[in-house]
Amino acid sequence: MGAKTWMLVYADGDAGEILKSNPPLDRVASAALARELFPGEKLVAIDDGDLSFTSQADDVIYIGCFSGLSIIAAREFGIDHPSKLPGVYLDAACGRDLYLHAMHSAVDWFAYAHWKNGTLLRSLSLSPDSGILEDFGSRSPFEEPYWSGLHPVFNPVSDPEDGEDDYPFCFHPLELGEAALLELFAYQLEGFVDSSQLEPETIPLMGFKRTKPWWRLW
Repeated sequence: MGAKTWMLVYADGDAGEILKSNPPLDRVASAALARELFPGEKLVAIDDGDLSFTSQADDVIYIGCFSGLSIIAAREFGIDHPSKLPGVYLDAACGRDLYLHAMHSAVDWFAYAHWKNGTLLRSLSLSPDSGILEDFGSRSPFEEPYWSGLHPVFNPVSDPEDGEDDYPFCFHPLELGEAALLELFAYQLEGFVDSSQLEPETIPLMGFKRTKPWWRLW
């Protein structure tokens, strides 16, 4: 699996249903939100991206504001402990549901979190090398089949002769990450469920090159 993400989603309602309605991108609101969330940086518009790629380079932001929904992809959201998300991003929710989704295929790491009215309801972060980094709140229904062992992981490094499987989880974190994308946002990056799921390439995001100003006031 080669999928990677690090993004925030602010939603006033069901994010997946909003995205599947093919909402128009509000470019004025998107640029304004980018300036609000990253006030200390110089932001220069670049070519648009889309929802299929939210693991951009460190010096790039992708952002999209739609009716009832905002998506921001930036390096700040690829964090091991989602519960430590800085307050500036929590405050920007303004009463909407806030979701963090992050995963990195190179280390089989996945993390996600959900806040409602500023309260953290669920936070999970895990990888085979680091174990469970964070596990707060009640598991979401889409998680249960994975924790129950219904999606066992194939571990190519295990030794079938001794009957041991060295993989530390009964599921693959990236598979759970894809399940979270489907449940929360109605799309997946790898795998296909049925024709009802969203094609992420159809959701445009504005791109910005980000740099710190070279000057400072004394």
